[in-house]
This record gives sequence, C-alpha cells and structure tokens, in this order.
Amino acid sequence: MGEDRVPVYIKRSLYEKARRFIEEEGGFESVEELVEFLIQEAVETGEIEGLSPEEEEQVKERLKKLGYL
Repeated sequence: MGEDRVPVYIKRSLYEKARRFIEEEGGFESVEELVEFLIQEAVETGEIEGLSPEEEEQVKERLKKLGYL
C-alpha cells in the first residue's frame, strides 16, 4: 500500500468549494488529492500564487507548524 496518511482539517465550507471545483473542472479524484497537490506545489516551488507576500508567509508558517515544511 502507499505512504502513511494523516488527517488535515479544513472548514466544511472550503471543503465544499473544493468538491464543487473538482466536479466542475475535473482533474482530481477527491478533495484530498487536490489538497495534497496544492501543498506539494507550495512546498516544491516555495511559492503560492495569488497571495500577497504577507499572506504567503502566513501560509508557510502555518504549514511549518503543522509539520509540512
């Protein structure tokens, strides 16, 4: 089987937006797959598009505290 997984909690409203995005746009099998992709992109590139430098730094700090960076 694949790598061990851990839970990540997000607001239900954001989860529903992500679910609708997947239904409309495709490209992902689940919200979990989308979230994993987005975190991986942020970690690999060191950039999070569409955010101000301050917002990007806040996201990076939160990811560090959660153990993703």
